[in-house]
Amino acid sequence: MTDDEIIDTCRKIARERQAPPPAPPEAVAKAEHVIGFAFPTLLRRLYTEVSNGGFGPADGVLPVDVGQWNEHIAEAYEHGPDPTGGVPAGVVPLYDWGCTMWSMIDFRDPDGVMWSNADGDCWPQGVNLGQWLLAAMDGELRFAWPNGVPPEREWHRPEIAAERQES
Repeated sequence: MTDDEIIDTCRKIARERQAPPPAPPEAVAKAEHVIGFAFPTLLRRLYTEVSNGGFGPADGVLPVDVGQWNEHIAEAYEHGPDPTGGVPAGVVPLYDWGCTMWSMIDFRDPDGVMWSNADGDCWPQGVNLGQWLLAAMDGELRFAWPNGVPPEREWHRPEIAAERQES
C-alpha cells in the first residue's frame, strides 16, 4: 500500500472516530523544535492531512499539540516513558499501550522505524510506520515483544494471561 493509500484509509478511520481536525503546520514545527528532529515523512502527512492524533490503533496515536488528550507527542518525548534514559535520542513515544508499554517512532529515520518500550527496555520492532499502521488496520497489531514473547514476569499478569489464552 502506498503512503497516499494509507493516508486515505486513515482519513476514513479518523472520520468514523470523529478524530480532531488536522494539526496546523506550525504545531508540527513547534514539536520538531522540542524533539530536535524532523517528523518522518508519512507521520508529518498524517498529522497535517488527516488528524491531530486519533489515527492508528484503538483510540489512536498522541496528538501533535494539546487537543482532546492531556498529553501530546513533544511532551511525551520530553518526559519520556523511560525514566532511566535508555531510549535513544529521536525515538519518540507515539502510542501508549498502557502498563508502561509504548510503541515509539524513530524521528532519525525518514521512514519512521517503529520501536517498543516496556519497563525501561527499548528495542526496534522491525517495521516502519506504514507497516505498523497496516497491521493496526488489519486488526493484527499487537505489542511487539522481543522475539514475540513477553518476559516471564508478564505471564503472571491476568490481562496478559487472558490474551495468551485467546490466541
